[in-house]
Amino acid sequence: MRPAIRLTAGSLIADIIPSLGGGIARFDLLREGRRLDVFRGCPQRGTDDPGELGLYVLVPWSNRISGSGFTFDGVLHSLTPNIADEPCPIHGNGWLASWRVSHNDDRRVRLEHESHGPGPYRYDATLDYTLETDAMTIRLEARNRATFALPFGLGFHPWLPRTPATLLQAEAESVWLEDARHLPVKRVPVTSRPDWDFSSLRSLPAGWINNAFTGWNGQATISWEDRGLTLDLEARPPLSTFILYSPSVDASFFCFEPVSHPVDAHNLPPGPEAHGLVVLTPGATLAAECRFRVR
Repeated sequence: MRPAIRLTAGSLIADIIPSLGGGIARFDLLREGRRLDVFRGCPQRGTDDPGELGLYVLVPWSNRISGSGFTFDGVLHSLTPNIADEPCPIHGNGWLASWRVSHNDDRRVRLEHESHGPGPYRYDATLDYTLETDAMTIRLEARNRATFALPFGLGFHPWLPRTPATLLQAEAESVWLEDARHLPVKRVPVTSRPDWDFSSLRSLPAGWINNAFTGWNGQATISWEDRGLTLDLEARPPLSTFILYSPSVDASFFCFEPVSHPVDAHNLPPGPEAHGLVVLTPGATLAAECRFRVR
């Protein structure tokens, strides 16, 4: 088991692993002496795979970038795939890196990372986890250290338990349809897909879903009626998109990812800024914050 930092506040417990992307191994509620998982818990044996954590962070972009890179300001920036069996570079590199602890007490930890890639990206990042008696707040900030401007994106990737009684509410305007490569092909109004309209609490789709929802107001509620547990999300701009992923009703998990941009925003016309990516000049910063309230 990799070394973890434990935060505690009231009945909430969070275990952070700095050396594994600064991700969360567990985020639990103590109830009658037992730990009830709010995020999916990582294996008891431990793991070296950030994909088995309960949450990891996305920097300097979220999800896939197609075409082996992107063109910005007339310059082609090449990127290579970063995980096995995935043809596109995905989620940046912060989730795969080791982070340094710069502050730690019972309720808060600050992690820092200096990156010399991927591709053209050179950046510094800080990651703050703050635990309260009823919530955890995560703040992520990146500063462009390259000598030229680049489009940046940020996000959070929690893995959540899926049970037969799981309900989701998250109001959005549009949803991107994907192709077989999990890349966007068309944006349609959410109202055209009533089975994906989460403007009120409803069950997750029975089949595959892996889609970016845009025009999100930053508020979401996840209810596990069979567990007597509710999770409220409050995301601040620039997190105006969420990605909902679940393989099927038979899966034991699903992902609700607050992010700043849809999939492959670097390559969507008319340009990255039209789809939520933020162009940072040298030395400029971008920050994102999300609060996860447990009740």
